[in-house]
Amino acid sequence: MSSTNRMLVKAVGFLIAAQLVSRMLGFFRETLIAGFYGQSGSTDAYNTAFILPDLLYWLLVGGVLSAAFIPVLSEYIATGKEEEGWRVVSSVVNLILLSLGGLIIIGLVFTPQFLHLIVPGFEKTGNIGLAINLTRILLLQPLFMALSGLTMGVLNSYKIFWPSALGTVLYNASVIFFGTILANPAKPESISGFAFGVVVGAFASFAVQVPALRKVGVRYYPIIDWHHPGVRRIGVLAVPIIISYSLNSIQVTLNNNFGSRLFPGSITALWYSYRLFQLPVGIFALAIAVATFPMMTEHAALKQWDKLRQTISQAIRMVIFITLPMSVGMIVLRYPLIRVLFQHGHFTAQDTLTMAIPLFYYAFGISAQSVIQILPRAFYALQDTWTPVILGIISIVINIIAMFLLIRPLAVGGLAFATTIAAGVNMFLLLYVLRRRLGRIDGWNMFWTALKSMLASLLMALVIWMWSQWLTPLIGVYTLASLIVLVTGTAIGMGVFAGMAKLLRMEEFNQTMGLLRRKIKTR
Repeated sequence: MSSTNRMLVKAVGFLIAAQLVSRMLGFFRETLIAGFYGQSGSTDAYNTAFILPDLLYWLLVGGVLSAAFIPVLSEYIATGKEEEGWRVVSSVVNLILLSLGGLIIIGLVFTPQFLHLIVPGFEKTGNIGLAINLTRILLLQPLFMALSGLTMGVLNSYKIFWPSALGTVLYNASVIFFGTILANPAKPESISGFAFGVVVGAFASFAVQVPALRKVGVRYYPIIDWHHPGVRRIGVLAVPIIISYSLNSIQVTLNNNFGSRLFPGSITALWYSYRLFQLPVGIFALAIAVATFPMMTEHAALKQWDKLRQTISQAIRMVIFITLPMSVGMIVLRYPLIRVLFQHGHFTAQDTLTMAIPLFYYAFGISAQSVIQILPRAFYALQDTWTPVILGIISIVINIIAMFLLIRPLAVGGLAFATTIAAGVNMFLLLYVLRRRLGRIDGWNMFWTALKSMLASLLMALVIWMWSQWLTPLIGVYTLASLIVLVTGTAIGMGVFAGMAKLLRMEEFNQTMGLLRRKIKTR
């Protein structure tokens, strides 16, 4: 294994472990909310309250961070211009924080008008007042998330990943702590305890990264140098991403608009299903994307094209190998999965049946959504932010059209299926254009990895389905019984998939087993 591969595998291994802990805490948080408040109007209001704060964060920080901040800073570091890079960082940070502060104040004032626009159905159900209060609490979050995200960008440019990973763990732990101690199911407004925990958690996520930031020798300047080439380049690179997130917000708005007009709890069913859909994406694909991004930017800056292709190919093949069986397994075991994670307290068996519908349609898009975490970053490493945005606009338009067409026949499932269709279109467009840009992208190896993974996953699905069909009538569908079906089905599925992967001589299987052996030996 090359030194690049070893570095990639080591970084990915750590980030996957950290993301796994964070996601487990995140699902424990969602389970608590479901148990306290069920799938109801109050949970619809809570989930809706994130839209405006998230929009402000992604418009001003997320796009700059993912598409411009890290590539430009990494280039300064790789070319020995670190001091100049810190002046660029200071200017960008100062500009973002000042702009974000102003928008937060405006958001606090116009929260009611914003929510009346995106969730008009809340006026009939009486949830609009709670949604307004929760949104105003959560509007404090983007400021701390901006500090955390920008700090993470600096540390990632130095290939330091653990502080931000630890920050996500503290974030979820804070939400769980404050939400639990302030929860009162008899009072729907008490769900604001979870919103308060989000704000505290966002601050903790930033604070835990500060020592590592000081260790790399942070240098801050109270300047906004509009004319610096690095600042202007970040601005140019960030503009298309800002446009992309603006269009994406239209998609989110329509999703909630449609959901608010369906039965109470529809938005929550979509949100919880989306959380499960994002589980493998967040744990595995995002970890691989974060670990490979600084490497891709370094290869591109030094014009090491073969290494860049190798890094992109390995990341995509690893993502496909991991997420395809998880996608198929989630489809087959979705009912016991929902019962174990959510069906307790005020979350009923009917809520499980409702939630299983969007989860079924979301699960088909897990692998496509996972690959999408890698491909835009390849373009960003080439300092091309417009191509992913243009292709993303096409997929967003397709998503919106699909929602209009599918909402009537499939209801809440149609909104989920629209997301899956758009993710698939976006993935294939990105692959096609990247191949034209780089000349080749190791496409045949990606194809064979996908084909072999699909064959192994389908056999795995058949075995799991037969097992669950035999076992469920014997032991029932209560929580413990569902846990047994879920755990045994997962174990059997992993065994079948691993056996098929070994039989098919998949390189990704050998890499995974090698990583596990090295981890065991080091303990």
